[in-house]
Amino acid sequence: MTSTLRSVAEAWLADDPDPASRDELQAVLDDETELADRFAGPLRFGTAGLRGPLRAGPNGMNLAVVRGAAAGLVRWLAAQSAAPDDRPLVIGYDARHGSHAFAVETARVATGAGRRALLMPRPLPTPLLAFAVRRHGAAAGVMVTASHNPPQDNGYKVYLADGAQLVPPADAQIERAIRDVGPLADVPLGPPGEVLGERIVREYVDAAVGVIDPEVPRELAVAYTPMHGVGREVFEATLAAAGYPAPFVVAEQAEPDPDFPTVAFPNPEEPGATDLLLALAAREGADIAIANDPDADRCAVAFSCGGVWRQLRGDEVGVLLADHLMHRGVQGRYATTVVSSSLLSRMCADRDRPYGETLTGFKWIVRAGDDLVYGYEEALGYCVAPEMVRDKDGITAALLICELAAGLKAELRTLGDRLDELALRYGVHATDQLSVRVEDLGEIADAMATIRARPPVELLDEPVTAIEDRLPESDVLILRAGTTRVVVRPSGTEPKLKAYLEVVEPVADAADIPGARERAAASLAALRTETATALGLD
Repeated sequence: MTSTLRSVAEAWLADDPDPASRDELQAVLDDETELADRFAGPLRFGTAGLRGPLRAGPNGMNLAVVRGAAAGLVRWLAAQSAAPDDRPLVIGYDARHGSHAFAVETARVATGAGRRALLMPRPLPTPLLAFAVRRHGAAAGVMVTASHNPPQDNGYKVYLADGAQLVPPADAQIERAIRDVGPLADVPLGPPGEVLGERIVREYVDAAVGVIDPEVPRELAVAYTPMHGVGREVFEATLAAAGYPAPFVVAEQAEPDPDFPTVAFPNPEEPGATDLLLALAAREGADIAIANDPDADRCAVAFSCGGVWRQLRGDEVGVLLADHLMHRGVQGRYATTVVSSSLLSRMCADRDRPYGETLTGFKWIVRAGDDLVYGYEEALGYCVAPEMVRDKDGITAALLICELAAGLKAELRTLGDRLDELALRYGVHATDQLSVRVEDLGEIADAMATIRARPPVELLDEPVTAIEDRLPESDVLILRAGTTRVVVRPSGTEPKLKAYLEVVEPVADAADIPGARERAAASLAALRTETATALGLD
């Protein structure tokens, strides 16, 4: 072991304010491989702020990292105004391991710097924090969550005063401020802030109910899971306030549990994650099934198709919600990302609505234009009321899906029927994802380098007509061949390489819809194989 690595670790150990993480680091001081990983570098602000494994050292989530991040943030906030700034910092947290302690530490750093800190009243969904930032006129907001990451992770999301997630150049400026914090023992700590009452939850619920039409039908049987997270109480309160029957809830996943014991990964997109939900929906004869991820900023939807439950892709839910809002006469810009289906752009062109397309992440979607009325990304994220929450919101999205499904049920139709109508008008826009989870992040860099060096010349027997490389702005590569599209990028929140696939299959008439879907599915399967080969993953 190099003396430099050990001395760096010992210096960190001496400055770590948490006895538990000091003991943890002390136990691995003689393990060069472990130390090299923990001290490979500090966590960086990515797509969703800081996010990493719960462990001691700068390359993990722990009390020392949180104290430094909070100190850098409050110093940056103070530097943004020459005049005294009495706006508070609002802090929310989920039910993951360490979340409450990290939230309280952030509050103590803020008050120690002379800034008011408002702590959310209990573990609550991320959208409530985004809502509270603007409701309380805050200078910024912090949400302690790792969303749908594995149980050993936690994270630290920063929202600016406009209620939207952090974007450049503020992220780099805050990172510099964090690096300049100095010894953590010198960071002044104050009291743990003011705990907000339940009024903020009631205000959110009232605002959420305002998203839907008070005159539409309310008869709907819903199966629901919060996936061991914090969404259930707010979702149930919102459904009740809107006049819907209480949902059937997956009992095994109803209460917050930071270990997520019934799922391999607490992400509704992952295979098997919604098995308990779909079984409950079938057992109870539900009309639709809804899953929130653990911090309830995402929403998955399934419906019964001839007695077989089918979970919709994020793109399918995204266009259903957009179509529903357009039918309600909602005017303004509809936006999505470069990796989402191209169907939304066709709908906007056909219906004379402004369209926006951004890089991945809601920090970009909600900034698609001042006239934004709706935004979505294929990863189950939907912003259906940007004037209320300038971020993805799994609660209001679920409520709007309930409105759509109840209206269709009153007409003896389903979500599937509406998707078929869209397919008849615009063709089947079928999307899929090739997602590879890695242990070594170098594998992702190697795959991106491989496809950049030797991109395919054909996709599905059609010549590649356009290659768009978004570097250095973003690590995204886009390939187009006719109506076929492949978008490749590293995940911003997990150790994954993702390739987003889309094929468009024309539909001759209503009778051709099943065949068109089969043809599209076969094309997607072939495109997955071709993309894996191009990435060097076959």
